[in-house]
Amino acid sequence: MKNFLITTAFAATAATGFTSAAMADGHAACGEVSITEMNWASAAIVTSISAFLMEQGYGCDVTKIPSSTTPALASVSETGKPDIVTELWINGAPSYDKLTEAGTITTLTDVLSDGGIEGWWIPKYVVDEHPELATLEGLLANPELVDSRFHQCPEGWGCMNVNASLAAAVDLEGNGFEVFKHGSGETMATSIAAAFEAKEPWLGYYWAPTSVLGKYEMVSVDLGEYNEEIHLCNADPDCEEAGLSSYPVGPVKTIVTTDFVERHPDLAELMTNVSFTNAQMGEVLAWQEDNNASADEAAVYFLTTYQDTWKDWVNDAASEKLAALLQ
Repeated sequence: MKNFLITTAFAATAATGFTSAAMADGHAACGEVSITEMNWASAAIVTSISAFLMEQGYGCDVTKIPSSTTPALASVSETGKPDIVTELWINGAPSYDKLTEAGTITTLTDVLSDGGIEGWWIPKYVVDEHPELATLEGLLANPELVDSRFHQCPEGWGCMNVNASLAAAVDLEGNGFEVFKHGSGETMATSIAAAFEAKEPWLGYYWAPTSVLGKYEMVSVDLGEYNEEIHLCNADPDCEEAGLSSYPVGPVKTIVTTDFVERHPDLAELMTNVSFTNAQMGEVLAWQEDNNASADEAAVYFLTTYQDTWKDWVNDAASEKLAALLQ
């Protein structure tokens, strides 16, 4: 029944463009709010969850604006819209610092509390049997235990350059490894799924949060301490001094226009509270993939499965409105 009511609420707001909750209790709506719907899965889910809470809990008329990082920030800079950018990976957003310094935007929270994570990964069942493989020294001494293969990013991905530099720094091929470059992200994910199904070894690059790491339990290989200078060189295809450095944790923020904070302090407080661990988001992404679900359907799954997580995000008035749908 809960799933039905929430799904119906999503459908109603999509069809009418206004909140049934606000009309039902006679409270005045909070007004119009614009929010990004970025073109990757986790961001779309964050947007769907946030939009639902604002619509059904706060009586807002929410418009989702399809976008990606650079166009979204350009629009904020030029027009002051959208009001909310739900999931901004600031390492890939050169204008973030400029807009912050200018007072155009305000950063509310780390929407992914442990940040975006990249690295070299091995299935946990392999590491459980051979713990030494979680270190570079153990890997280099035992290539056969991971099928003597490293799964590399596709051509054109930024991680390809970093992995190539790391492979050169430890002489991966000289130590008996084949570096296998995937043609697409899909084939990379499929290779992991096939390895887990057959309980076979796998070594390669991946990142979180993703449905893959949400579904399959992997262990990150210790690549040493993060060194910014080395990492930046490793990312440069012309780097001549490749070295060892782990990947940095990528800060992932929710930002809003400063004007929005002044107009809607209650919504700014809500969006400050909206935050997910990689484990939570990975699990939701895995559910979405397994069920061929939309972002709205994944949001319904989160809202019904993780009530203890999000119930403290909303204020008392919103909690009363949402109770009609969730109890």
